[in-house]
Amino acid sequence: MSDAQSPARLVILISGRGSNMQSIVQAINNAELNATVAAVISNKAQAPGLTFARDQGITTEVLSHRGFDSREEFDKALAERIDTYRPDYVILAGFMRILSADFVNHFQQRLINIHPSLLPKYKGLDTHQRALEAGDKEHGASVHFVTPELDDGPVIMQARVPVEADDTADSLAERVLRQEHKLYPAAIRQLLEASS
Repeated sequence: MSDAQSPARLVILISGRGSNMQSIVQAINNAELNATVAAVISNKAQAPGLTFARDQGITTEVLSHRGFDSREEFDKALAERIDTYRPDYVILAGFMRILSADFVNHFQQRLINIHPSLLPKYKGLDTHQRALEAGDKEHGASVHFVTPELDDGPVIMQARVPVEADDTADSLAERVLRQEHKLYPAAIRQLLEASS
């Protein structure tokens, strides 16, 4: 692990616009996070987040899952690519792939995800709609360590938002996402401070 002076090395995985990746990069640029992004890797060549990363001078790679016969083969190749960057942490920022147990175990205690619910509530998809249907008074997001079971690892930090009477899934998602952009860098900072 990096000592207190050296920036932690992060590899960030994205599949789309990577708005959480952007918030992490901005926190680093603002000296709010003692880290460096060694690479941004996407499974989709057209992911808009790759353009942002390149514009920031960050190394990017594309590794399409479509070129592999199985999830395990893709995950093995992805792990090998990530390892070349010697990351302290691997950050999932809208990486829309369910990862195999071998991959998760390879990066045990170094693989971090953000999930749009107050875990352990609402693992999986459609979290905002499910919170509304349950009549929840608050909703939010969780940063957690990844374990082989989906959205099940130990929670590092959470952000809460009130559910408004007139909320739709979209309006709730928008407010939660704004909190995610603050939460993810803060959770990584807490991790780095704890490990220094």
